Amino acid sequence: MHAPFRVFVSSSLPAAAAARLAGSGAIVTTAESDRALADPRFAASPDAYEALVVLLTHPVDAALIARASALRVVSTVSVGVDHIDLAACAARGIVVTHTPGVLTEATADLAFGLLLAAARRIAEGDRIVRAGGFSGWGPSFMVGARVQGATLGLVGLGRIGSAMARRARGFGMKVLYAQRAPLAEAMERALGVRYVTLESLFSESDFVSLHCPLTPATRHLVNRERLASMKHGSVLVNASRGACVDEEALAEALATGPLAAAGLDVFEHEPVVHPALLSRDNAVLTPHIGSAEGATREAMATMAVESVVAVMEGREAPNRVGA
Repeated sequence: MHAPFRVFVSSSLPAAAAARLAGSGAIVTTAESDRALADPRFAASPDAYEALVVLLTHPVDAALIARASALRVVSTVSVGVDHIDLAACAARGIVVTHTPGVLTEATADLAFGLLLAAARRIAEGDRIVRAGGFSGWGPSFMVGARVQGATLGLVGLGRIGSAMARRARGFGMKVLYAQRAPLAEAMERALGVRYVTLESLFSESDFVSLHCPLTPATRHLVNRERLASMKHGSVLVNASRGACVDEEALAEALATGPLAAAGLDVFEHEPVVHPALLSRDNAVLTPHIGSAEGATREAMATMAVESVVAVMEGREAPNRVGA
């Protein structure tokens, strides 16, 4: 029988995950409404908790970690961990876990949906119809970009990037990818992809889709220079992290070229969106819903909870960051 432990959850969890956590013997405190880590029950005494379950929108910085003297595990309901000070956690021996794998297909579905919506002007067309602007079919009305047979460049070919490559094959797309190191040749053949430099990827692709983590090296990876190097009429898709894109530079490229459109599910200063992007009809904007599919969200929460229980029961944490 394991001793009870105290865990703070920064947002309500799906029922099954909440029940699993409660059934482990944990003493659970869940943040009220949207207060998250500012909830006074946590903010006033973070040292009372041994475990923390957070969302990607709830930063766990060095100052908080310094005050949470009893903390043993931080489990985030996300793949990305750029909202957690990993160095501060490591210095204290705090285990950090995340939720890879379970959201791969849902996020790839959304990213490819953004690609199609941006290319074929689907959201723009919807707005025109609703505003009463549809006066009938015409040969030059709402002409978009061809997807079938086009070249797709993937920045990052991890789980989600690979899932995008599989979807692209169904559209007969030529797929390029760039990352720190190429895959094994057998994997490249299986996915039908070709490794290129980042510069070549941006200049050769009709569509560029980002599937990289946010790190110092990838912050503003999509900048004015790379946008300027893209083909006339090309499309950018971002369902990774907003800060990988210089939003001001992107808005300019959408206004004056060379981009025809962009599909964005993430933003640099969420939930704030750059006003210049909001004003662009050729930007398809969704509110960070890449994993927003019922079974996926439930699986993410359950995975995060199972990691907490494992650590607190003295077992090896599944999905430990850096393991």
